[in-house]
Amino acid sequence: MRKRDKSYKKIKRVRIWSSLFVFFIFFVGAFSILAVLGQMLFRYAVEERFINEYQLIKKMADVYDSPEFSDKKKFEILKMEKRAFAVKEKDGKYIYRYGNLSINEDGGKVILPSSGEKINVYADTIMPFIYPKDNDIKVNPAVLEKIYDNINADAFKDKDISEKSDETFDIDITNKDSSDEVNTTDINDSLTIINNKEVLLLPYWISIEVNDGQQIMYCRANYKIDILDVALIMLLMLSLVFMTIVLVIYIIVKTVSTFISQKRIFNVLYTDEETNGYNWFYLRKRGEKLIRSRMNANKNYSLIAISFVGYRNYCMCHSIQEGQKLLRKIYRKVRLSIDKKEICAQKSSANFVILLRYSDEEELKDRINSIISELETIDENHKCAFHIGVDLIPSSKIMKDKSRKKIDLDNEYNNASAARETLSESDDSGVVFYDEKLLEEQRWLDKVQEYQKKAIEKEEFLVYYQPKYNPKTNTLRGAEALVRWESPELGFVSPGRFIPIFEKNGFITQLDHYMIEHVSADQKRWKDAGLNCVPVSVNVSRAHFIEKDLAEQICDMVDKAGTPHELIEIELTESAFFDDKKAIVETIRRLKEYGFSVSMDDFGSGYSSLNSLKDMPLDVLKLDAEFFRGDNEGERGEIVVSEAINLAKKLNMKTVAEGVEIKEQVDFLVAQECDMIQGYYYAKPMPAKEYEERLSNQ
Repeated sequence: MRKRDKSYKKIKRVRIWSSLFVFFIFFVGAFSILAVLGQMLFRYAVEERFINEYQLIKKMADVYDSPEFSDKKKFEILKMEKRAFAVKEKDGKYIYRYGNLSINEDGGKVILPSSGEKINVYADTIMPFIYPKDNDIKVNPAVLEKIYDNINADAFKDKDISEKSDETFDIDITNKDSSDEVNTTDINDSLTIINNKEVLLLPYWISIEVNDGQQIMYCRANYKIDILDVALIMLLMLSLVFMTIVLVIYIIVKTVSTFISQKRIFNVLYTDEETNGYNWFYLRKRGEKLIRSRMNANKNYSLIAISFVGYRNYCMCHSIQEGQKLLRKIYRKVRLSIDKKEICAQKSSANFVILLRYSDEEELKDRINSIISELETIDENHKCAFHIGVDLIPSSKIMKDKSRKKIDLDNEYNNASAARETLSESDDSGVVFYDEKLLEEQRWLDKVQEYQKKAIEKEEFLVYYQPKYNPKTNTLRGAEALVRWESPELGFVSPGRFIPIFEKNGFITQLDHYMIEHVSADQKRWKDAGLNCVPVSVNVSRAHFIEKDLAEQICDMVDKAGTPHELIEIELTESAFFDDKKAIVETIRRLKEYGFSVSMDDFGSGYSSLNSLKDMPLDVLKLDAEFFRGDNEGERGEIVVSEAINLAKKLNMKTVAEGVEIKEQVDFLVAQECDMIQGYYYAKPMPAKEYEERLSNQ
């Protein structure tokens, strides 16, 4: 189940994140490439064009600072740019101005990345942007740069210039003498429309110090945005938008598909194949969440373990398919008996689990009995039986020191199942609540199984002997070996507390060997000491009879001790005769051949079979102690005991009455000619040393 929990957590963590992570890395990579391209575009579209404008304006400043020209010639050259400019003194007085001076002098500085040079830049107050027309004059900076580089200063000598600050100068280029002539071809080339791609001009101003820093020259620059710029920017933006949309769509599709896949997987994990309803895995996950929730902290819960008694027999008599149909009907019936906040699931083939809420135990018992009543009549032709174990999970207040945050429904189901197992011997419906008494029994079971092997190794099991007397002569005629456990950890333990456990877990076979070995050793020691030994009976569990060489094993153990076979009697319980009769008869036959006597213990304690007496070549018949306990003074009880003794005599079997405690019983058995009596009337079971003293005194 824990392995399934790990698988569940892996599914819960879902692989969507790894896919999204890979896609995100891809997206970041593509985005980075676009960012680099955008940076390159910005460098081309902004930085390069800004620098070109600045360099052109700087050349205009160089022309203004050139000592080779007269002022008028300077301005004639500068006006060829067809861009507004002005020069002012440091004190703020304008000296020259050309065009519309729309400068916002609250500017800032721009640092050129290539050279680190600081440039003063100002906004244009009137024209935030310009839409050029087809007949607007466009200037080819390359042509003007050629003019500035090749212009002849002598051509502008002897030209006068007015120094009015607000005068605009017009130059008549065609009426010049040869000495003043300028290359008009280059100028005309610079004034032709050479760029029809411009769609937008963004004007701004640049200032440069001239005349050794005594004056400041302001020139208007234009940042040109053309169709290519717009196309590149739009392409970049569309690419980013497209990638974002793709990412969002991918995440949505991936998330939805993953959740759908998760739901399908969970349906498989949570569904039982036989009933098509919830399985134990679902109940445990969902139930623990409900119980641990703060909202349910004050609510009482109970885990109900239900077992359909005789389901295998039902399938044998009908069919597996019919059995599965019945299981589905049971599941649906239980589901209809609970509310939405309670859970029903199938644990295994014929086992169901319910998580119920309750207010008090009486109300819970009524609900469970009502469910049982409905389930018993679920098949019209059969009355079904159900064993139910209940483990209570009270509210946090009642639990006090035990937090419901630590509730593990696997443990709760184990408790409920342990309670249910106490009904395993019954074929009728029943309900058992797991409580402290049952818990102590489970702890005791665990302790016994923990220490049993060590007890054999350290010989903690003690052999007690209970004498058998001839009631006519009151002489010792035999004894029965009984076991006691003297444990350092558990203390003195009577056989009723550990023998049933050993019989269930199979350890009884080792204990039987232990007893035969120790009784044989005691008999050998007493015989060597000259004591008048009598036969001692040792019980052999029915679990041994699956061993074909049981007689040989017993013979080897007795021979190893060196004890005569006639001093050892093998007792078989009456229940053993309902197993493999053929194997038991064969084992008895071989034991008798080896010289051992064989007795049937507890005759009359169960469903005795006279047919067994007919087939089994037994030597001794032991009448069960229940014949001599309770209210058995009537004639019917005496008749049964009397006839059992007579039957044994006719079959050449000796009789032993065990559990005899009063003289009236002894007198009755003497009258019936019972061979031996074993009981408290003569002696209780005693340690080997005390029994040895009885042997010595007879």
